[in-house]
Amino acid sequence: MLRCMQTVPLEPDTAAQFPSHELWPPALQRMAQRGQIGRRKRGSILIEEGEPGGSLYFVVEGLLRAFTARPDGQEFTFGFCGAGEILGEVSLDGGNRSASVTVEEAAVYRWVTRPLIEQCIAEEPALAFELLGLVTRRARHLSVRARDLALNDAYGRLVLLLRAGSRPHDAGSLCMAYPLTQEQLAQQIGCGRPMVSKLLGDLVKGGYLRNENRLWVTCKPLPARW
Repeated sequence: MLRCMQTVPLEPDTAAQFPSHELWPPALQRMAQRGQIGRRKRGSILIEEGEPGGSLYFVVEGLLRAFTARPDGQEFTFGFCGAGEILGEVSLDGGNRSASVTVEEAAVYRWVTRPLIEQCIAEEPALAFELLGLVTRRARHLSVRARDLALNDAYGRLVLLLRAGSRPHDAGSLCMAYPLTQEQLAQQIGCGRPMVSKLLGDLVKGGYLRNENRLWVTCKPLPARW
């Protein structure tokens, strides 16, 4: 079983270098600024599935992966989170964590405990609607993921993942927001790495994709079918 490692607080002089990013709505940013600052090394576990929830994590730096795992070790990845994103809102009701989160690239974050969340809501009631919005967006995202897994084959799921995770690049191309390995892509679309390798290889040969330092770039619209 994965064990949740203790948060390592930043030293005061180091913490000053990591103010909350202005990537959250003002009310959430004010709450984040009152939270503690921590950091984790690559490969460590920030959240463990099944443990009691209640705290929120505001990612300041790094890359994290949310996933679930079977007893035999097989994993399914829900997604990756970078700077400006928030983790932990699904278990704000005090229930157990529904997924584990591991650090893919060294992370710096602010974390806010449930008592502080309650205090902030008492001082600023509108904050409750911001948190409700977080939970609603997460639930909607998971519903879309479940639909995509159920209604598409491996190629269709890969195309949807490439489209959803990409941003404008150069000369009209699109580039994924995070560098992902073939294994990490496979974990997100529910199939084996060999299948993903075959699909990507054919798309690269066809001039649809290219890889730039583990960043997948879509050079032209992907075909509807493989």
